[in-house]
This record gives sequence, structure tokens and C-alpha cells, in this order.
Amino acid sequence: MGKHHKKITLIEREEILGLLKQGKKIREIARSLGRSPSSISNETRRNGMTRDNYSLSIAQVDRNVKASQKGRQTKLCEGKQPLKQIKKWILEEKWSPEQVAGRLKIKFRNDPKKQVSYETIYKYIYGLPDKGERDKYIKSLRRKRRQRRPRKLSKGHRGPISNPVSIHERPPEVNSRKTPGHWEGDSIVGKDHGSAIGTLVERTSRYTIIVEYGKDKSAENVARAFAKAYESIPKELKKSLTFDRGAEMAQHGIFTQLTGMPVYFADPGSPGQRGTNENTNGLIRQFFPKKTDFSKVSQEELKHVENLLNLRPRKVHLFKTPEEILAKWKRGPEPPTYQTSTPEQREKRR
Repeated sequence: MGKHHKKITLIEREEILGLLKQGKKIREIARSLGRSPSSISNETRRNGMTRDNYSLSIAQVDRNVKASQKGRQTKLCEGKQPLKQIKKWILEEKWSPEQVAGRLKIKFRNDPKKQVSYETIYKYIYGLPDKGERDKYIKSLRRKRRQRRPRKLSKGHRGPISNPVSIHERPPEVNSRKTPGHWEGDSIVGKDHGSAIGTLVERTSRYTIIVEYGKDKSAENVARAFAKAYESIPKELKKSLTFDRGAEMAQHGIFTQLTGMPVYFADPGSPGQRGTNENTNGLIRQFFPKKTDFSKVSQEELKHVENLLNLRPRKVHLFKTPEEILAKWKRGPEPPTYQTSTPEQREKRR
């Protein structure tokens, strides 16, 4: 069997990494190793990487994991546990695969062979050869996606952020939501990743600002655009910003210099740490669905949607609007602590 039919070895991966650092092209590397260009290209894109962030350790771990899984027999066989239990929980109870996997660990705590991961359950569902049976499962899932998204490393899409301060170093007062002036931020990407807008939301009032990037999506321009969005916000309401770990805020130092607001970064792949912002992005998506070309959306349209959200009554604030709450804060020399309704108060109103 010729060399080009063999799997790429660890030694070859070391050579690939060294040649990539020298700026060599895929075809040059292929000639040097006696491999086909497609083999080298596939290797540099292993597990969601690119030639710019190719990692020898990640590539080798990915290879070892896939090799260990080769030839494995699935634990999910028709007519046997745990598949019978999985079917009931997903199709009848509408549980998520993650909930099912967690419950199986409890139900079969003394029988590891009947415990499966949620990833195994997803693979089973999307790998069903019978389209009708597969659709039945998919309709029971929360997202109802026809195809699974590729499982890629989060950092494959992340840019370098100099001196990022972790969300875990954030002042404790931020978590309580009782002190106004702490914000969350993110970007909403448009069609073919060719355009984007920024979103900012104040954690206590839910007051929202939509930021226009314009044609320049560089980190410096984005940082300045976010800073400009705070020009009308009083100083006492500019205490901190918690941002997604995206490359657009790589120049967070410029933002802090212009606003006086420290920036804290959420953990990779942890949108729940910025739950208010994620929820707000979902509301904005009602007006600008996926594949929207934001380069064709005017500043007036963005402002209109921003106003609609800020003038919308919120149940969490006893149906006052974010605009009303912010206006009340602006009238005083110091923003008062805003106490949202307690679970007991909400229960009494039902």
C-alpha cells in the first residue's frame, strides 16, 4: 500500500505545524511530505481548526479519540434498554437528550452499560436511516434542527484578546441585579458573516442599545462604536460591561479608556453567563432574522427596533418599561436601587 493511503503520523503533524509557521502553502507542504494536497488540507481543518490556528496537540488528541471509537458498537439497540426508555422520555415526555442522559445515570447507576451520553443519543437520532422515524424524534427536540451543527472547538472562531479579565473576577454586586449600571454585550452576525450589529443591555432595567458597526468591522472600530453608544448614558450608570469572548472586543482597552468601564469576559461557550443579553438578542432576531444583511439596514431601522424594546412593558418590572426605569435613574443624582418583584409577590398576583 502506498504512503498516500496511510494515516498522517505524529511526526508528519510536527512537520506540518513547522511548515505552516514558515508560511508554506498547502501544496508546498504536500510536496514536502509526499502527500496529496487534500490530505494536508483535511488535516489542517481537523476538528474545526484552520491553518492559522492549527495545533499539534489538538490534532493528535482528535485522532486518538476517533481511533478509539472506531468499530465500537452502539449501546442503543432496538427493543432493549436503554433505547426503550430513551424513546419514552423524548417522544412522550419531550425531554432533551441531555436530560435523558442525566436521568439514565440515576436509573442505571449500578449498570454502566446502560448509561449513555447525550452525544450518543444525538448521533442515534440524526443517524436513523428511516426518515419518518428520524423526523419524529427531531420534532420532539427543542430546536427541531434538520441537521446537527458541526461540533467544532469554540476557540477556532475566537480571536486573540489581550489581557482579558474573567467574569469570575467581576464584583459580587453585579450578580444581584440590585445595583444599576452593569451591562452585557455581544454581536449579532448577519448574512454570510459579512455584516453585524452590536447589542448592549443593562442587567437591571433591561434597557437596550443597538450599535451600528458600519463597514469597518475591525476590533478598534467596534470598540469605539460601543463607546460612542454610551455617550448619552450618565456616568453613574456606566459601571461595567460583560462581553462574549469574541474577537470583536479584542481592543477592549480602547473601550475602557473612552468610557471608564471595565470589561469582563464570559467563559468560552457559556452564553448562560450573559443570559440577559442572549434573551435580548432573541428579541432582536424577531425583527432581524438570520441571514439579514445588516449593511442594508439603516440606522433609523435599528433605532426603531431599539425604541420598541425599551418601550415594551416587562413583567419582571411589574410592567414598567426599561425606558421608564432609566428615566427615573437619570433624574436623581445617584441611581436608586431597583428592587424587582420577589417570587412570593409574583405568586400572590396570580
